[in-house]
Amino acid sequence: MSTVTPKGVVLTPIFKNNPIALQILGICSALAVTTSMSVSLVMTMAVIFVTAFSNLFVSLIRHHIPSAIRIIVQMTIIASLVIVVDQVLKAFAYEMSKQLSVFVGLIITNCIVMGRAEGFAMQNTPGLSFLDGIGNGLGYGMVLMFVGFVRELFGSGSVFGFTILQTVQDGGWYVPNGLLLLPPSAFFIIGLLIWVIRETHPEQVEENEFKMKHNTEPKEAV
Repeated sequence: MSTVTPKGVVLTPIFKNNPIALQILGICSALAVTTSMSVSLVMTMAVIFVTAFSNLFVSLIRHHIPSAIRIIVQMTIIASLVIVVDQVLKAFAYEMSKQLSVFVGLIITNCIVMGRAEGFAMQNTPGLSFLDGIGNGLGYGMVLMFVGFVRELFGSGSVFGFTILQTVQDGGWYVPNGLLLLPPSAFFIIGLLIWVIRETHPEQVEENEFKMKHNTEPKEAV
């Protein structure tokens, strides 16, 4: 059993081992749903809920899951939780559900959720597993919220729907950058964020798996 502390389990995925910034996981949803802060927040809450409770349930029954079908069991638990989230959104926040579209359902295949269930919950206690899910969900959500903030602010001049930069259409001075509302912009923002993090935290830069070997042998005359 792991000797990690509850505090470390929660904080490590947020600052030291961020699922998106360091592990480069969950990129697809980060590109697609971060057009606004509100959508990013709902997606963050959904991932935290699914990751935390899937970890909890997997950990509770980890000693009773046959090794041969453990992935199937994990996916069944995750899918059940995603269905709950999807139905709640359709019942109480239908417009938000339409904005999130298929990406709520794709939480089932999110590498972060599957990875924590297999890599952590199967080897640790329910309490630690639950906290690990919260920590990884928060780490994922922090990046989503940052990207959503940049895209909404400079793409439409607002944050959470409230006008911050008055656009020329409303008699202001700001010309919205429509490019930031397209998925490719999120790719560049995340790339810049990863670059900044690794420049300011060199210890998070992985060593090269393969090193170029310089050819020092003298060339033969032709």
